[in-house]
Amino acid sequence: MAALYLVPNVLAEGDWQLVMPAQIETILTNTRFFIVENIRTARRFMKQVNRDINIDECTFYEINKRTQVQDLPRFLKPLVDGKDIAVISEAGCPGVADPGADVVRMAHQRGFKVVPIVGPSSILLALMASGLNGQNFAFKGYLPVKPIERTKEIAALEKRIIIEKQTQIFIETPYRNNQLIADLLKTCSPSTLLCIAANITGEQEYIVTKTIQEWKGKTPDLHKQPVIFLLG
Repeated sequence: MAALYLVPNVLAEGDWQLVMPAQIETILTNTRFFIVENIRTARRFMKQVNRDINIDECTFYEINKRTQVQDLPRFLKPLVDGKDIAVISEAGCPGVADPGADVVRMAHQRGFKVVPIVGPSSILLALMASGLNGQNFAFKGYLPVKPIERTKEIAALEKRIIIEKQTQIFIETPYRNNQLIADLLKTCSPSTLLCIAANITGEQEYIVTKTIQEWKGKTPDLHKQPVIFLLG
């Protein structure tokens, strides 16, 4: 049976073999149909894994926030014809904070085999390195953009930390990182723990957990850097 392979992408520049299994090279080399977030990024990643892949023989379907649900059956047509498909994320694991989940759900509904491939997840790597509660946690995605709504959401997350002992994980658009940190320091209790995990698996990796009080006046400049935030 043809399979829908969920292929992780690297989180940072560097040797893919340091964070990926060798199985990825076999899958990318032998597959001709790809569902990706960004065609240019996917093609570059594929060439990094195996420069001998003939990109011109491959078919790419782009899935992002502009993709219509009615387009997805066409993307999965190769499976009907007995051809494997690989889903490649922009970074990290497909289907996790990623539009690939819609394709995976439809593949299940149609009875196709879905195969997740091991790879780096910035969410789990940040949680592992944070020292915060890994038994009870929630990924919240992006917090509200408007300041008043964002402050209310931060307060709500901190309440869940206290009542449920649940680690709260979230992200921000890179150019708003510094503003988010400012709001966290202004809103949260001095004793609340904040982990800042930036550039995970990269040469400039930075993962530090401190209390809100300890962070005040000592936060790094995270403008336009990929960051995972954790409160606990």
